[in-house]
Amino acid sequence: MSNVISIHEIAAHLGEEVTVRGWVYDRTDKGKLQFIQVRDGSGIVQVVAYGPELPEDTFAAAGKLTQESSVIVRGVVKSNPKARKSIPEGFEIGLSELQVVQLADEYPITPKEHGVEFLMDNRHLWLRSSRQWAILRIRATIIKAMRDFMDDHGFLLVDTPILTPAAGENTTTLFEIDYHGEPAYLAQTGQLYNEANMMAFGKVYCFGPTFRAEKSKTRRHLQEFWMMEPEMAFTSLEELMALEEQLVAHIVSEVLRKHPDELRLIERDVTKLEAIKSPFARISYDEAVQRLQTAWAAMPEGEEKDSLKIEWGEDFGSPHETVLTGMFDVPVFVYHYPTAVKAFYMQPVEGRPEVCRSVDLLAPEGYGEITGGSERIYDGELLESRVETMGIGREAYAWYLDLRRFGSVPHAGFGIGLERTVAWVCGLPHVRETIPYARMLSRNYP
Repeated sequence: MSNVISIHEIAAHLGEEVTVRGWVYDRTDKGKLQFIQVRDGSGIVQVVAYGPELPEDTFAAAGKLTQESSVIVRGVVKSNPKARKSIPEGFEIGLSELQVVQLADEYPITPKEHGVEFLMDNRHLWLRSSRQWAILRIRATIIKAMRDFMDDHGFLLVDTPILTPAAGENTTTLFEIDYHGEPAYLAQTGQLYNEANMMAFGKVYCFGPTFRAEKSKTRRHLQEFWMMEPEMAFTSLEELMALEEQLVAHIVSEVLRKHPDELRLIERDVTKLEAIKSPFARISYDEAVQRLQTAWAAMPEGEEKDSLKIEWGEDFGSPHETVLTGMFDVPVFVYHYPTAVKAFYMQPVEGRPEVCRSVDLLAPEGYGEITGGSERIYDGELLESRVETMGIGREAYAWYLDLRRFGSVPHAGFGIGLERTVAWVCGLPHVRETIPYARMLSRNYP
């Protein structure tokens, strides 16, 4: 069989005889007609087997195909506006030759309803569904959009360690391991190392897995997730927010441009994404608390009201972020959080040491924080005092403190969580579908 193509390029071969290699996604028997949905990883195409035009054994083999059987099909590409299950839409193949590579066993995942735990236990197979296919293709585009944006804005990709001798955020969410008889930890962030890299290259970013041992079962939390973290010298909080705004707008624009079929397949309301334009909203933590307290006062008594109660100095939970983002059609920056609820390395606001030069970007539609960043402390003595509060020996941070002795400068950076970004862009109710194999509080299989 010649002229092998990928399904995503089928529109360029209208009227031609082509070969497609893939797996049976679905099959419908209509007597003399067999409608076979074939996927190859790049798309899905309807293959039509018409009995009177095929050898008897070929048509019989088509009728025996089971879900996920691997096949090679050949036929002429035709236009059919009713081929709505196809991606791209509107094309089908009139079958002339069929080769069955392997007739699959009875497939455990069918169009019927399955429970979440069953699907997660069979995640290695669930990935083949059209919905998961669409989500993970969008994830790949978001990764590329992030990296392309940073590369195009003068940032250098510099990798940071996954095994570290000390906490990057706080000591309560560390995964500890035995490192040849010494304690070590899975990285919570690459940011501390990124600051060293920044001093060498000016503008850098890292992109890799990070780990938080949070005892959380919420829809926003994973134990292992991916994060991109830019860091830049001689940068203020305001300049940092401007960069984040450009990055997030670029991500959304790229997904809208490249994935109309996938967004349609997962039934995403694209009007919500089309509204993501600059400028984003900007409010201080002080204003955010005032807005939340006003909203709380206006609510009727009940559990929902109890969850929204907040006093100045407390960090925001999901209910607070949901209410805040509901006040805007675009993402909202909340800046100048209380120092006590943020990481030890964040620069205090001049004249208000109880507040730091930090910022979180909250996504609309209740998706909450997708980026968190700050200006970093660049005064050596102040950083020394903060390290003492971490509860891990100073010697583990000696190299980090060295950075403030040899050419320290004002600098800033942020982290953007990939899975939360994918969940928001795709409109998903839970982050477990945003990563091929989710690691959650009670799950590390498959």
